[in-house]
Amino acid sequence: MNSTSIQENISMHRFNLSPKAALLAVVLFFASAAARAGDGHDHGEAAAAAAGPALSRFTASSELFELVGVLKGRQLTLYLDHADSNAPVKNAKLELEFGTRKLTPRPHGDGKFELMLDAEPKPGVTAITATVSTATESDLLAGELDIDEAAHAEVAHVHGTKEWAVWIGSALAALIALGLLARRLIGARALRAEGAA
Repeated sequence: MNSTSIQENISMHRFNLSPKAALLAVVLFFASAAARAGDGHDHGEAAAAAAGPALSRFTASSELFELVGVLKGRQLTLYLDHADSNAPVKNAKLELEFGTRKLTPRPHGDGKFELMLDAEPKPGVTAITATVSTATESDLLAGELDIDEAAHAEVAHVHGTKEWAVWIGSALAALIALGLLARRLIGARALRAEGAA
């Protein structure tokens, strides 16, 4: 085999990727990008804190109990523990005064409660009072939820910007992949035409 034939052989196999494989790669890339940018981002609490701005939180404690509230949009999740051991409080009843509203969160397992607010709280400080009752103890806990206006606006802005960045990046990657595929196909046809001549 002479040097010209070797060079042609190398040129033809430089991008040894079939059209079907290239198309599959583009589809998989778009599917993974859509999953990352979708609305059902299931980040979990720790992942959400790592991925973007922290969720609004409040704490209220006494000698008996400690209550932590985590606000995500309209959803308020509450964690009730014993102050001395940090163990979840079992079979507790919780009543909440959230600003001027009186609410009864629903229990979701030991020491965990959830409720959906009628509207997302506005930036500012909201006073919170919780009444905790168990079979043997009861207590009143007070705290404040402070929603910073700048952080509140940043959450909405970052979410939109992130989605646009993912989709633009996906589109550019797809165009590059298609361009490489087209270049490979044109190059292969040109080499075949030269070989036939």
